[in-house]
Amino acid sequence: MLKKISSSVRGVRVFKAKVPGPARPRGLPRARAVRAHSTACLFGWATFACALLSLEATLAGASATDDARLKQALARYPEADTNKDGVLSEEEARVFLKNLRGSKAGAGQNAKKNATVTFAQLEPTWANVPYGAHERTVLDFWKAQSDRPSPVLVFIHGGGFVSGDKSKARSDRLLSECLERGVSYAAINYRYVTSAPIQDVLQDCGRAIQFIRSKAEEWNVDKTRLAAHGGSAGAGASLWLAFHDDLADRQSPDPVRRESSRLVAAGASACQFSYDVFEWDKMFANFKNAYREIEDRPGFYGLKTEEELRGPLGQKFRAECDMRGLISRDDPPVFLNSAMPGGDITSRGHLLHHPLHAKAIYERCREMGVVVVAQIPGVNIAPGKDDPPSLREFIFKHLKVAPERVRAGEGSATK
Repeated sequence: MLKKISSSVRGVRVFKAKVPGPARPRGLPRARAVRAHSTACLFGWATFACALLSLEATLAGASATDDARLKQALARYPEADTNKDGVLSEEEARVFLKNLRGSKAGAGQNAKKNATVTFAQLEPTWANVPYGAHERTVLDFWKAQSDRPSPVLVFIHGGGFVSGDKSKARSDRLLSECLERGVSYAAINYRYVTSAPIQDVLQDCGRAIQFIRSKAEEWNVDKTRLAAHGGSAGAGASLWLAFHDDLADRQSPDPVRRESSRLVAAGASACQFSYDVFEWDKMFANFKNAYREIEDRPGFYGLKTEEELRGPLGQKFRAECDMRGLISRDDPPVFLNSAMPGGDITSRGHLLHHPLHAKAIYERCREMGVVVVAQIPGVNIAPGKDDPPSLREFIFKHLKVAPERVRAGEGSATK
């Protein structure tokens, strides 16, 4: 499969809370009248201790079936949702609590060193820009300040294709780091599967990439350097963009459709390996009774009967959504991260984010010669000695970003 690529932040909402001690601001270079720094601590020592006890109480006794406690924890601690899919899994909660406990010892000393905690929410340069006809096909764009066309990182939210939205990106540290280093940033919404079949939802994500390229001159975009990342459903969509053939139609009267949908890199946290329901049957055959299956499997693809799903049209749609099956030798590098434990499936959330998903993508990439870096402790897979150890470093490497600013003349990439 030959796939080819075609040839500021405007404002910051800042909320301040006083705690004992001085804080050192971390600036956003060249942003207009903006000096914001990363959060040094969340509470003073006393408040921190109360928060820790509260979270422990919330999670105490939580089980795979105790969704109420996890929802309560998510409402109070949204940062615990590490894959940004809008759902707090038991594993995410346990990891967050462990990290919070680990921070407890030094929190008292840190509080004394900080006078002002600054919570910065970066406002996009352009917000809710329509890239399609549906009310949910909109995106936010943060334009990096640069004399030359800038690379772009696109965030695709999670939520099982039935919930979630792009607002998660606004308080993400990676957004501010991108702008600091001359990388523009976009966050997209897409239709839910409640209003469109899954193959069309994925096409929405492809059109968003095409639309950003169509704005290259106005938004100062380097068309040759676009990457995407996301968690859960956003991870699957990012992998789909990385592995799918170019959606560009050079003969289309629509200038957006004439643009390429290809990426130079993709990052996937807590991904799924395929959206072909029959492939899931094979992968998790031993755990078939451990989860609730999709109630309307044909409807997931816009079909009406199981016979249609198994017929030629169903086969076409399923193949279109099978990320592992789409992988070919000329695909861009991908970074995979999965924090879930391996072993027997304990809940539906565990099934949806089981490390076997990421492992399947990892193994297929290696088989096909596609560059892949993975952090999947549940199946004993870790980055190699010379690999970027984190998604952040991986993305910046493949967007060809220098330590502080984008280097002039770098970034040409072809597929």
